[in-house]
Amino acid sequence: MLFLNAIIEIAEQAGQAILEIYQRDPREFNITDKADATPLTAADLAAHQLIVNALTELTPDLPILSEEAANISWDIRQHWQRYWLVDPLDGTKEFIKRNGEFTVNIALIEQGEPVLGVVHAPVLAKTYYAARGQGAWLKTAAGSQSIQVSQTSDRVRVVGSRSHPSPDLAGYLAQLPQYQLVEVGSSLKFCLVAEGAADVYPRFGPTMQWDTAAGHIIALEAGASVQFDGINGRVYQREQLLNPNFMVSALRQS
Repeated sequence: MLFLNAIIEIAEQAGQAILEIYQRDPREFNITDKADATPLTAADLAAHQLIVNALTELTPDLPILSEEAANISWDIRQHWQRYWLVDPLDGTKEFIKRNGEFTVNIALIEQGEPVLGVVHAPVLAKTYYAARGQGAWLKTAAGSQSIQVSQTSDRVRVVGSRSHPSPDLAGYLAQLPQYQLVEVGSSLKFCLVAEGAADVYPRFGPTMQWDTAAGHIIALEAGASVQFDGINGRVYQREQLLNPNFMVSALRQS
């Protein structure tokens, strides 16, 4: 798809900007709290500025909704038929903890649905990407390879949030006869299902639209199902930027 290679490059450039700060003394992260009490660092802002500048140059006519510039009214957004949805640094808490489990997320939205997505994990040196009808892919130093969900597993491999545990997840796990829980940060949870390293990602707790859009299309193109509670279509064309609970699962053959 048009733009895919350019978006991969932009995400990786943003990842490099993040790494330059990540490698500094943590006292130089310039950590502050946003209005919703979530942390903000110099890396979030550096990646945001790089991505917005690059996307504006690439597609000057397409609007951009980024986590770090999300104060755009629904009166304006409701008319967007095509736009970029960006989380410059997904997993800021993981960044602060220095565990490497954070990503750059860039998605192209058309008619409320993701049609292109890139998830870049700078520390892991992995870039997951997909475009509608073109499958899902993983790029590493060795090159790019197609990825798809796993169809077989001895036990249900459940991926959950490392920094946002929930009682509802505990209740969900209690209903499974046998499972393995894998905890990881950021949109990497979508990607683990997409590449067959996990079977299901049940999300019981708050996420925002920019947290999920890129991983959403990657999971879909890898063969997973993605279901948001109470929403059928046009997930990313809503006044409310907060997502409901959702479930990402591998499509198993009976």
